[in-house]
Amino acid sequence: MPAWGSSIQNLGLGLPTRLLASPAASILLPVALGSAVGWSLSPSLTRKTYESLKQPPLRPPSYIFAPAWTLLYTLMGYSIHHFHSNHALHPSFPATSALFSVQLGLNLLWTPLFFGLEQPALALADIVALGGCITALTANYFAAGDNVAGWCMVPYVAWVSFATYLNVGVGVLNGWDLRSKRADTKKE
Repeated sequence: MPAWGSSIQNLGLGLPTRLLASPAASILLPVALGSAVGWSLSPSLTRKTYESLKQPPLRPPSYIFAPAWTLLYTLMGYSIHHFHSNHALHPSFPATSALFSVQLGLNLLWTPLFFGLEQPALALADIVALGGCITALTANYFAAGDNVAGWCMVPYVAWVSFATYLNVGVGVLNGWDLRSKRADTKKE
């Protein structure tokens, strides 16, 4: 196990094994938490703000995000369930479970940083850390021989890589300040 693995494991951040033993609970946890964060920030205002920002090329339309994230949360939840079901006794399991929790926390933090606090620079720091966590998590899955769990994470790694590009593009094109954009959307 890598040195960071034992450090993160010692923080006691892993999810309860009873939760991970259930495919439904493993999937519903990230879907429910992601949905709660999304709905807590007024989806219509968030959509208006997103559409009012200067955007880099290749930006997806706002209606893509909810179904894409539902699929990604489903895949990430299934990945940890599959890993638990097949590798709960693997020496890397406690650290992998903790890393899953950390990445989920970082994931849930991005939207409030970007749209709630309107801080694309802080959101960028968060998404870069998230990308590192999910890359390490995916590598752990493959290293333990769990190809199903690993491949379930590949779309998530790809999407977060693309989202990092969008975060940088929006930050640069909007002068790293979204507050004026939010004020413009409130007037409508």
